[in-house]
Amino acid sequence: MTTSTTPEPSAAPPLLDLQALVVAVYRRRRLWSAVALLGLLAGAAMAVLLPPPPTAVTKVLVTHQEDQPNDTGTLIRTDVALLGTTRIASKALESLKSTEKPEDFMRDYRGTGLTNNLLQIDVTADSGAQAVARAKALADAFVADHVRRMREAAKAEAKALLDQRDRMREELAEVNRSIGALPPRTDPKASANIESLFARRAELNSRIAGFDQRAAEASTGTPRVVAGTQIVDGPRTVEYSLPRAAATKAAIGLVLGLALGLALAAVGTVVADRPVLRREIAANLGASVVAELRRVPRGPVRPWQRRRTRAAHERLTATLARAVRGSAEPVSLLELGCARSTGVIALNVAGALAAEGPVAVIDGLPGRELVKSRRESGNPTVVSGDQADTVPPHTRRIGVGSVAPGTAWTDLQYLGGRTVLVVRAGHGSAAWLHTVARQLADQHIPVIGVVLIDPDPRDRTDGTLWDGPHTALRGRPERPPRQNRPGQLQTERLARQNGTGRPRMERPSMPAGRVPDSDQEAR
Repeated sequence: MTTSTTPEPSAAPPLLDLQALVVAVYRRRRLWSAVALLGLLAGAAMAVLLPPPPTAVTKVLVTHQEDQPNDTGTLIRTDVALLGTTRIASKALESLKSTEKPEDFMRDYRGTGLTNNLLQIDVTADSGAQAVARAKALADAFVADHVRRMREAAKAEAKALLDQRDRMREELAEVNRSIGALPPRTDPKASANIESLFARRAELNSRIAGFDQRAAEASTGTPRVVAGTQIVDGPRTVEYSLPRAAATKAAIGLVLGLALGLALAAVGTVVADRPVLRREIAANLGASVVAELRRVPRGPVRPWQRRRTRAAHERLTATLARAVRGSAEPVSLLELGCARSTGVIALNVAGALAAEGPVAVIDGLPGRELVKSRRESGNPTVVSGDQADTVPPHTRRIGVGSVAPGTAWTDLQYLGGRTVLVVRAGHGSAAWLHTVARQLADQHIPVIGVVLIDPDPRDRTDGTLWDGPHTALRGRPERPPRQNRPGQLQTERLARQNGTGRPRMERPSMPAGRVPDSDQEAR
């Protein structure tokens, strides 16, 4: 019995690769570091250039008639709201003999409830003395208004109680008159009415005594409120420490700037979509990463760093020299974002191969940097792309070109039948990497490998396509070598321009290879 198995569908890529995002944001550390530093300097500058106005503070103890132990702060919030009214502001300005509008003065002070009975008043002014005077006038006006309101409330409550007592007394007088009008001898049947009158008189006497007591208590509570409401902390200016303020605002600016810089870097990374990991660059180009060169430090280079860089260049030169030596066709180096590094690599490879025979470097870079650069005697020959036909047929060629935007794609085949892409990590977008791979495939130029410049040192992803058609330096079948006779390249170029050349066969499309996250072989 035979069973057929269907291949498992590959997992869909995530919408947002957190590892790539973190690496890309870290690579843009110049941006968010600059924004954080700008925030730090802006905060410190604000503390120096925009100091706060002179401020005075005072504290007032506020006693309420309705104070309760379980009060949630409603009464003190009411006092804060009353402090910000035109009535309090007007009273304070009257005591200061100021012609300022109450609405304008209200913007220069604020109240804060520290506890259920403690109110803090902060006042700003043009000078410290003026701020202290305004704070004292405002506190006095608030205390006077609070005491007046409490007294009026107590008087109103006492008056209501006394009015109720007077009505009870009038009713008691009527009851007494009714009792006095009874005859000395009454019928036994009227004894019940007499008892009710006496009971009503006793009740009225009791209620009258209660109203008298409550009215006395209401009047007695006012002195406690008046004595309890007072200024407990006299007005004083708030000391301003410039170093402390600068440090505080600088720290706040640093945090805000860092957050803003990280957000800008993350958004810019997502929008730009520039691959930085080896696996992403290999997948987008359809070729494996065969070597990488670290970024040269911007500061002083230490001896061990110099040795490490030299060793990396030697390994890369040996790898590319083997690729050029084992290729039946000329090999080109095409750069994307690293023209100078590509030129140095090409010269190093040509120098390594010079001992085996004549080598010529075809300079197809924009600006002809290699041709115009100064070279010492004994270095490989460098010719421009226009003079490539003058190179003898027996001379080994190493072409150097560019696949940056604006490249003349049809000229790349004259630099070499096979190519090695030298790409700076994070330089080209994913769409442009796809364009480079598609254009090279249309020109029938196989990519035998990718050299990654300035990779992330913490990148642990694999850049080898294990299941794709483009396997770097792993027995890829080659085309028969082309015999480059003198003048043949120029003739073919003119034939294509005149439309008389042979029609180009379209290459069937190949599925893009999947790059696993680890070194395990994909099923």
